[in-house]
Amino acid sequence: QVQLVESGGGLVQAGGSLRLSCAVSGGALSTYTLAWFRRAPGKEREFVARITGSGDSTYYADSVKGRFTISRDNAKNTMYLQMNSLKPEDTAVYYCNTVFLGTNIVPPRRSWGQGTQVTVSS
Repeated sequence: QVQLVESGGGLVQAGGSLRLSCAVSGGALSTYTLAWFRRAPGKEREFVARITGSGDSTYYADSVKGRFTISRDNAKNTMYLQMNSLKPEDTAVYYCNTVFLGTNIVPPRRSWGQGTQVTVSS
């Protein structure tokens, strides 16, 4: 079974940067479209960005477009989210997961990890 573990979160001031990592194991990384999601306190989980198996295509939520960059290194079995120009509204627990190709939909059978906390202070 494919397992994903998030890391790299922390506390940063508004305008700062942070890079999150998603370590993948248990499967052929290049065959999966991967995505980042986040959940702010009291809110539902929302889509942030996704990247195809080969890394040849990416897609971002409007709220982060131009500020965040998703990438992956299949040789290292890792996906990344480079977050720049962070805003207080980016504060959330960030999660990674597989999604159906061309969508933001996580297969219903997939589980969610504990995520990594990102806190942006003003």
